[in-house]
Amino acid sequence: MSGVVPIGNWQLALAACFMLAAGIASRRLRLGLTKDIAVATLRVFLQLIALGIVLGYVFQYQTPWLVGALLLVMLVSATIIARGRVKNGPSGLGPTLFISLFVTSATVTCAVVALVVRPDPLWDARTVLTLGGMVLGNSMSAAAVALDRLYADLDTRADEILSLTALGATPAEAAHASMASSIRSGMIPTLSTMCAAGLVTIPGMMSGQILAGADPLMAAKYQIVVLLMISAATTICNVLVVGLGYRKRFDKNGVFLEPGLRER
Repeated sequence: MSGVVPIGNWQLALAACFMLAAGIASRRLRLGLTKDIAVATLRVFLQLIALGIVLGYVFQYQTPWLVGALLLVMLVSATIIARGRVKNGPSGLGPTLFISLFVTSATVTCAVVALVVRPDPLWDARTVLTLGGMVLGNSMSAAAVALDRLYADLDTRADEILSLTALGATPAEAAHASMASSIRSGMIPTLSTMCAAGLVTIPGMMSGQILAGADPLMAAKYQIVVLLMISAATTICNVLVVGLGYRKRFDKNGVFLEPGLRER
């Protein structure tokens, strides 16, 4: 078998019925998610169809500048989405997220492309955009989870942190327990995926390559590279974003900004 089995417009419409079932369940059970389900379904259709059209153009007329520009758009979008997922976060998180995602995606993607996959040319859009997108997507989710957990944990430990800083602890020392907990929370989903791969699930890239007719063993090797790449990316991004982000709960003098101080 070779090639992908084509999916027509009618098949896409039929697939949308799965979300119709979810919408009916939400309405019957009064979950309050009916509108969210409809919007999410519409967005996934529009965004992925648009992406398919754009990628078709980029693959045909690829240049380093075009690939870089598309990666920049993806990076900015990931920053905005991640910031929106952090509840009760301080202002000014955008630059922190942008720097963390940029360093992570640039480091990990370049290393995998240049040292492991080694396409010709190195800026091959199919390789760089696919791998870069996976790095950004997983780093974005991990960073949002880590920051959300960080600020929630810091607020929960407010009295303890105030006591520690009053006794002379630095902000890093006072926040260490929360930082470790948030980094751990951001890494757990990726580690769980790695443990389940091959036993419970056939991961995304491997599934796609098998559907396209690739040799299953070669598809497995690619999937191993992807999972290890994602694990490294989420770890680096979590450490960076938490290491930069915890300071935003302290003022320049190292005083913890509890809710009352933040309001003033």
